[in-house]
Amino acid sequence: MRELINEILSLVAPKLQSLGFEEGTWERLVGPSTVSGSLSDVAMPCHSLSPAMRKSPLDIATEISSEISDCLEGIADVSSLNGFVNFSATESWLSTRVENLAPDSRLGVSLDDQRVIAVDYSAPNVAKEMHVGHLRSTVIGDAIVRMLEFKGHIVHRENHVGDWGTPFGMLIEHLLDIGEGEVAGEKGISDFDLFYKQARTKFDENPEFAERARSRVVKLQSEEEETLRLWNVLVNVSTNYFNEVYSMLGVLLTDEDLMGESAYRHLLPNVVDRLTEIGILENSDGADVVFLGGNWVNRDGEPFPVMIRKADGGFNYSTSDLACIIDRVERLGCDDLLYVVGTPQKQHFEMVFEVAKRSGFMNQEHRAVHVNFGSVLDSDGQMLKSRKGQNVKLVDLLREAVTRAELSISEKNPDLSGDERKNVARMIGIGAVKYSDLSSDRTKDYVFDWDRMLSFEGNTAPYLQYAHARICSIFSRSGIGRESTLGTRIQLNTPEERALAKTLVTFPEAVDYSTAGLYPHRLCTHLHSIASSFASFYEVCHVLDEDDEVKSSRLAMCDLTARALSLGLGLLGIDCPERM
Repeated sequence: MRELINEILSLVAPKLQSLGFEEGTWERLVGPSTVSGSLSDVAMPCHSLSPAMRKSPLDIATEISSEISDCLEGIADVSSLNGFVNFSATESWLSTRVENLAPDSRLGVSLDDQRVIAVDYSAPNVAKEMHVGHLRSTVIGDAIVRMLEFKGHIVHRENHVGDWGTPFGMLIEHLLDIGEGEVAGEKGISDFDLFYKQARTKFDENPEFAERARSRVVKLQSEEEETLRLWNVLVNVSTNYFNEVYSMLGVLLTDEDLMGESAYRHLLPNVVDRLTEIGILENSDGADVVFLGGNWVNRDGEPFPVMIRKADGGFNYSTSDLACIIDRVERLGCDDLLYVVGTPQKQHFEMVFEVAKRSGFMNQEHRAVHVNFGSVLDSDGQMLKSRKGQNVKLVDLLREAVTRAELSISEKNPDLSGDERKNVARMIGIGAVKYSDLSSDRTKDYVFDWDRMLSFEGNTAPYLQYAHARICSIFSRSGIGRESTLGTRIQLNTPEERALAKTLVTFPEAVDYSTAGLYPHRLCTHLHSIASSFASFYEVCHVLDEDDEVKSSRLAMCDLTARALSLGLGLLGIDCPERM
């Protein structure tokens, strides 16, 4: 109820000042009602005003209520109870706001002051399988990118793929052993996990192979032509696999967004040079490190270093991330740097960001944020694994989601068949997996539950998608085009209509709230409120069996609801079928 709060503040300010309330002492108290089941939309608790006013909260609320009612006529009904001033939006105010939203394709969502933002997310590894652990980074990052772009920002999608380093010595040698043609052909690598494990086993158990692998690393680091060609074979095969997963997930990432570790390898010596020039690089047992001091200590209370260059001359993840910051700030001109990475990396990013600030790689105008997330757990609260105790492959999980969804819709709507059923099954299955992740507070672990995520009840994607499909069905049966509802006068004659209207007019602030905090689950919560309010509205309010004015109003509400659900789910990267 942001708009209502703003109107209340502007209209009652003169009256409250005349009553002796100084500016700045009461405005922050006016906010959305937090009482469950409250009949008011906005409330002002008066308890903190009691000492200064030398009156009881009850008396203050009663006085304010009686004095300001007239200036809010037609906007909000005012009452007092237990030391609270309560404001309830009037029917006319709500109707006007709904009518104003109808012709707006953005449904009231404004544009922010534009910033240039890099979002680092997904980040799989070359020649390794994408597992369920990559799911969270990919779908959370994708939703954040979509929301930021919708709010008018310039967003650089940065897929920081692990494609460089010492493991590639053994991977390239294993590639040569099994035959380059087998891997580079159309078949590619059928099982990346097996490929990597075979290479690792040979490295650990075969001294001759291990020596070849170490020699290959030297050639790779010196960018020997043939070694780079073989390295590219692995990168290209892996990229094709990544694209298959991204296509199934329906995310925005493309080949142009790939910025692997290799892309920054030439910047790594520059990081060392710049830190040396600034004077914060120190030598510790032959390694080049930065000591941040303060709270950055190990368990023994000794200074904890940020490793920049190891004693053997190799670089560290911190060096690579500092190179990323230099590139994103200086080449891309980014204002904000967002890293969608699991919570265990919290300290790493805190220290990297601190080094970047002290070294001048970022200034006070830049914002670097670790967009952390928890783990995906099974029903026993353990890390989600396959029946064989291995990490769950993301491709297998997504295929199973579509299969389960197709079985579900075959039972629910047998009229769907052929390509339409497969397409709807994809929307529901993939949407269910993504929404289950996004609807959970990203900072917490969440339990992966097939039955819950594919349910047509509760805060799930199928529940929201079904509400959208139901509205499409209403218009299909009515023979009335949805565009004809634009400009319709809205009537809110029932509590269910008013409740639905309130969820629709607060859609813009839900998008803003979710985007500003980088928390997709807040938008999910609001979309569920819209769908739940629509379900109550649909159960009580007949749409097509009313006189023309009521029918037109209710059809306009249906259209606006469908558009809010479609837009909101779209910002989360989830499709809305018209039949299911």
